[in-house]
Amino acid sequence: MTMGDAPLLSVAGLTTRFVTRDGVVHAVSDVGFELGRGECLGVVGESGSGKSVTMLSLLRLIPMPPGEIVSGSAVFDGEDLLALTDEALRRVRGGRIGFVFQDPMTSLNPVLTVEAQIVEALRVHGLGTREARRMRARELLELVGIPAPRERLRAYPHELSGGMRQRVMIAIALACAPPLIVADEPTTALDVTVQAQIVALVKELKRKLSTSIIWITHDLGVVAGLADRVVVMYAGQIVEEAPVRDLYKSPQHPYTRGLLASVPRADRKSSVLASIRGQPPSLDEAPASCAFAPRCDFVHERCRRENPRLARLPGGRRVACWWDLDKGGPRDA
Repeated sequence: MTMGDAPLLSVAGLTTRFVTRDGVVHAVSDVGFELGRGECLGVVGESGSGKSVTMLSLLRLIPMPPGEIVSGSAVFDGEDLLALTDEALRRVRGGRIGFVFQDPMTSLNPVLTVEAQIVEALRVHGLGTREARRMRARELLELVGIPAPRERLRAYPHELSGGMRQRVMIAIALACAPPLIVADEPTTALDVTVQAQIVALVKELKRKLSTSIIWITHDLGVVAGLADRVVVMYAGQIVEEAPVRDLYKSPQHPYTRGLLASVPRADRKSSVLASIRGQPPSLDEAPASCAFAPRCDFVHERCRRENPRLARLPGGRRVACWWDLDKGGPRDA
C-alpha cells in the first residue's frame, strides 16, 4: 500500500469467540490489519489458527450463536462492516465484497445450472435486465477462462471438473465487479496443475481489474507467487506481517521460520522435511502469554508470563515476539 493512500479495508481489535457446551473458544483475539486498493494480502497459518473465522467475521457470516463478535471494527471503503444493519450488509456481500469458498462442490447449488447461479448473484443486487444478466454470465465465464462458455452455462456443477467449478465460483464472486474478493483456501481440493492455473487466473484478473484480494491459505508456496504482503496467524492472533519478499528472505517470528522450513524446496538436498514440534494450543482461554512458547526454540522467561503485542519494524513489517532472530537475543522494548 502506497504511503498516504487510504486503505480499502482497515480492521482493528477484532475479537471473535464461540460459546459451546464445553466452554468458550477464543477463536480470534485482537486482530488488526489493512488492505490497500489493488493489493493482494496472503493470510497463512495452520488449520485452526483463525484465518477463516477472521474473514467470515468481517461479513458476519459466522453462525451466531454459538459465535459472537466481541469487539473490533472493520472499515471497508469508509463504512464499518461490523456496525452495518443486516440489510446494508446483505448489499455488501457479493455486491462489494465477493467470497470464493474452499469447496465449490458444496458451495454451488447442485440443482441449478451455472447460468442460473451467476444470474442470481446479479439479480439479488438489482443489476441489469434479464437479457443483460444472461450476457454478463457468458462474459464472466469467458473472463475466467472456461472454454465453450455458451454450452457451460447450461451445465450443472456435477458435470464440471473441480477446476472448472472453482472458476465458476470466481465468476460468481466477480459478477458485481466488487473492489474486494476474499478467497478462502480456493485451491486446497485441486491437483497441483489445476492449482497453478487458478493462481495464474487470479493474478491476471488482479492485473486487469485492479481488484483487491485476500487469499487465505496454509500453502506458503502459493502465497509466494501471488501476494504482495503476508499476514501470519497463530492461535487466533497475528504474529507477523511483512511484504512477501521480506517475509521469505528473513522471517522475524520463530513460527514463520518454522513454516518456511517445512515447505518442500527443489534447492534442498535433504529429503527430510523440517517440522514444528508439539501441537497448536487449546483456545479455551484468552491468551495471557505467548501462545507459541511451548513449541518455540527461542523461548525465555518473558514469553511465559507476557503475551507480546505486534511491534512495528522498519520496512512496513510487524512482529509479535520477545526474541530478536536477527540479533540472537531478547528484543528491545
